[in-house]
Amino acid sequence: MTGRIYLLGEDARLVAMEESPYDSEDLLQQLLASHPDLLSGDQMDAESPRRWLLIKREMAIPSEEEGGGRWSVDHLFLDQDGVPTLVEVKRSSDTRIRREVVGQMLDYAANAVVYWPVGEMRSTFEHDCRTRNIDPADVLSMFLEDANAVEEFWEQAKTNLQAGKIRMLFVADVIPFELRRIVEFLNEQLDPAEMLAVEVKQFTGQGMRTLVPRVIGQTAEAEKRKGAARREKRKWDEESFFAEMGKACDSAEIAIGRKLLDWAHTKKLRVWWGEGQTMGSFLVVYDDLDGKHRLFAVWTTGRFEFQFQHLLWIPPFATDEERKAVVKEFRSIRGIDLPEDAVTRRPSLPLKVLSDDTELRQFLTTFENVLNQIKGE
Repeated sequence: MTGRIYLLGEDARLVAMEESPYDSEDLLQQLLASHPDLLSGDQMDAESPRRWLLIKREMAIPSEEEGGGRWSVDHLFLDQDGVPTLVEVKRSSDTRIRREVVGQMLDYAANAVVYWPVGEMRSTFEHDCRTRNIDPADVLSMFLEDANAVEEFWEQAKTNLQAGKIRMLFVADVIPFELRRIVEFLNEQLDPAEMLAVEVKQFTGQGMRTLVPRVIGQTAEAEKRKGAARREKRKWDEESFFAEMGKACDSAEIAIGRKLLDWAHTKKLRVWWGEGQTMGSFLVVYDDLDGKHRLFAVWTTGRFEFQFQHLLWIPPFATDEERKAVVKEFRSIRGIDLPEDAVTRRPSLPLKVLSDDTELRQFLTTFENVLNQIKGE
């Protein structure tokens, strides 16, 4: 029995929309790739709605180390916390959706957590963006809403894969009862993995089309087990940052990190502490009426990151010559080897290149010159 919904127009006219199947499975796949909001991340987590970064359609999954793709999942997404999300799409008319698709998905997930290097996932995302004539750096910066969190995002994705923290989603126009019950049962048992289904019903009428998604599988028991972990947040501060840095870095690197932080305080610059679950960071920012001028970031992994992609594309750096002059000044410091396109990126280097006091002074003096330009001094 097909359903019906009604649209009420501005003229108070009621338009009946009849439930209708998709013309093809590929059509639903295309809709998800173009409009990932159809996965209804707000229903999965009302407090922090899931957002989706498409890595690739038809993502290959190997079954052995460095092996070729034995299978391919319809879509691979990452959410904003770097949780890999495998999506398999079927129409309700496909009999495999009742039980067979579950074994298929478990095959995908079991092999993905073992044989998917995050580096390959990242290069696949970047290549897929370029084939669609879009800049992967722009896509990721917009998605994360914090351009400083890119490296941390990929590191978190790696951590999630290693821990088996993945999400498996079945998407169809109608989720049959057999699949619904299996999903509910497995989602209660799986931890930290998650299995859900998303029913995306289509209604058509008078030349219009409406799509209505609904998430299935979030039983009260599953939410009780997983809800607390999902709500956990972390805000780094000076104490926790340097404690974590001490686990991965030597005393010389830690000393450089402290000197960079002390310089920021001396110059009365704003220090923003990161919120990553596993990697700590702080970002040095100068604020004025033109906005925030991001200078550099430091990570608990023993690296620092220039913010050229943001810093050099707002006043007073209006021309290519002015921007390149800044990069050239940093390039003159021994050990700071920056790529040709550094002006449009956020290149990172190990803190150890600033081990010598001479290089460190040059580095900070160059940033002081940048600040003076921004202040018009």
